[in-house]
Amino acid sequence: MKPVILAEKPSQAKAYADAFSVRKFEGYMEIQACQIFPEGAYITWGVGHLVELKEPHTYNPAWKRWTLGSLPILPERYEFQVAKGKFKQFQVVKKLVRGTDTVINACDVDREGSNIFYSIYYQTGARNQTIQRLWINSLEVDEVRKGFASLRDNRKDLMLYEEAKARQISDWLVGMNGSRLYTLLLKAKGVQEVFPIGRVQTPTVYLIYQRQMEIENFVSEPFFEVEATFTAEHGTYKGKAKAKEPKREIIQELLRKHGLKPSSPGVVSSVTHTEKRTPPPQLHALSTLQATANRRWKTSPADVLKIMQGLYEKKLVTYPRTDARHITPNEFAYLKDQVGDYQQLIGHPFPVASLAPKKRYVDSSKVQEHYAIIPTKKIPTQAVLGRLSSLERNLYEEVVRTTLAMFHTDYLYTETKVTTDVNGLLFFTTGKTERDLGWKALFQRSKEEKDEPSLPPLRNEEPVQSKISIKEGKTMPPKPYTEGQLIAMMKTCGKLVEDKDETDILKEIEGLGTEATRSNIIETIKKHGYISVSKNIVSITAKGRVLCQAIEGNLLASPSMTAKWEAYLRKIGNGEGTGQHFLDNIGKFITNLLEEVPRQLEATKIDASLVPPRPTKSYGSYQAVEVAPCPHCKTGMILARKSFYGCSNYKNGCKQTFPGIYLKKKLTPAQVKLLCTKGKTNTIKGFTATNGSKFDASLSLENGKLNLVFT
Repeated sequence: MKPVILAEKPSQAKAYADAFSVRKFEGYMEIQACQIFPEGAYITWGVGHLVELKEPHTYNPAWKRWTLGSLPILPERYEFQVAKGKFKQFQVVKKLVRGTDTVINACDVDREGSNIFYSIYYQTGARNQTIQRLWINSLEVDEVRKGFASLRDNRKDLMLYEEAKARQISDWLVGMNGSRLYTLLLKAKGVQEVFPIGRVQTPTVYLIYQRQMEIENFVSEPFFEVEATFTAEHGTYKGKAKAKEPKREIIQELLRKHGLKPSSPGVVSSVTHTEKRTPPPQLHALSTLQATANRRWKTSPADVLKIMQGLYEKKLVTYPRTDARHITPNEFAYLKDQVGDYQQLIGHPFPVASLAPKKRYVDSSKVQEHYAIIPTKKIPTQAVLGRLSSLERNLYEEVVRTTLAMFHTDYLYTETKVTTDVNGLLFFTTGKTERDLGWKALFQRSKEEKDEPSLPPLRNEEPVQSKISIKEGKTMPPKPYTEGQLIAMMKTCGKLVEDKDETDILKEIEGLGTEATRSNIIETIKKHGYISVSKNIVSITAKGRVLCQAIEGNLLASPSMTAKWEAYLRKIGNGEGTGQHFLDNIGKFITNLLEEVPRQLEATKIDASLVPPRPTKSYGSYQAVEVAPCPHCKTGMILARKSFYGCSNYKNGCKQTFPGIYLKKKLTPAQVKLLCTKGKTNTIKGFTATNGSKFDASLSLENGKLNLVFT
């Protein structure tokens, strides 16, 4: 029988098909007989998650209404269903899978890919087939063929599925119970909002809130220092005394003690030169690339992941959802053979320092499922590069330059430390002289690096003229996070926890979320209205503030709780733990929440005025939120209904409506308001085409109908 290959999405299936001769059909492709598949094979695909957990009310009708009395929501068993709008493709997959004896899991090579595959597989009702696993890090034709020629068994895959399923169900349980609990309790305190709760999202919001509180509660204090500008034989330089005091009088007394006047002469008492070197940076993991792109180009982490996924599917970079910063000797072998080609790509030839692998970059023991992000063997033509967007090109070149850097020389500089004595008061100066840019020549340098002051030639006992002054400064509050820093903070939040055991857990599992999910978590808490991002600066919103006031002191605010759960999930993935044990503990946690939170919130002062209720008006027997004046009849109001937006004047014949969901993307009241008042929305991200691919576009309103506008 022909084996069936199940890819995660259409674009991935197409990349596999490029490695073979295929015939295309609706919902699947057929690989012609070849050396790897002597009988041929079928390729089909999901559209992401074809299968999802059932809604609470399908287990118990009492769970449909949001009431405290109906909690906890803890089903005895968990059931799955085909996701809305995906039944047609599911039927294609089901028919193919049930008609074969061998199924190949070719979804993404991570725990979520295992979850997508097995949730679809079990939903088809298929049983007892041989299941094999494709495990590759590049979608290049030769890598795809090599991967299919050496398929793995599914032992590790099953453990990853068990881990992912436990994660999925636990997130569902925390979300279903926590969101209802806090929403209902805060509603009783006058806050008319829905408060989604998430296992990883909620502690992330709380960490942002903590930073905001540090900034707001910060009390700036003045300080005074002694600075001097010295004029030597060959130029001027600045120095600073080791004195930092809260009052000007203390500094003035110090100057009097040394008999110093603004122009007291000094002498260079010591000059030391130290030769220093900085090795090339390590290769990129996803989070380091996200942080770099956010710092350099203000690109959001979510956009970096999306663009890198696109470059991966274009076969230009290796698998992007990786936390590794090392490669194995196999990858190093092809990189060193193509150094000259990569140099030509960026127009920067340089003599290779060494073609020997260094442990800093090449170390198989540091590579688990995936290695670091590097360019593939495929060298794009200038025409291909020219078709990339500016962000695609920036990110691709960043990966190429960072990879090339390991073949370059170290950055060499001389650090000079100068001590200047003015009547016994010592002034200290540090300067840097670059000797060889080395690997830094591959990268555009920041203004700060270019503007670093250099020192004039100085000698011991050289007399200098002085211009001494008292400088006043003030202590500054911590800065708010940028999106790139938020990714780094989520990864290293162990530094913010005082308990050493908890710090160790956070360090071991690298903080909140995983490499593949952090950017999505940030997007989710943005969507829930807990944070806002303006000019790359992350701020807590009024709604986020209320949530954090409510969870303060609770385990939901604790990153270490999430870390402990993540640590156990990893044990499941390694075959050292069970999903049932994990979910039993989640059940106990939820029961504990239901007991403690009402008492906690009773004693907590919540400022309900922070989140004013949305304006509602009575229309017949129901209350509705008014969104905007109707653009069609001009007399009614567009109202937010349960699953759509419609005109209040409908009884008088106004037929103007807007869908609640358009191309699988929920339309927000703000977007509908723009359509009504301006005739066009801003760019909306994440529409889904009929073939399953995602795209971004604006919506315009013309003659009462919606149209897509591509910019």
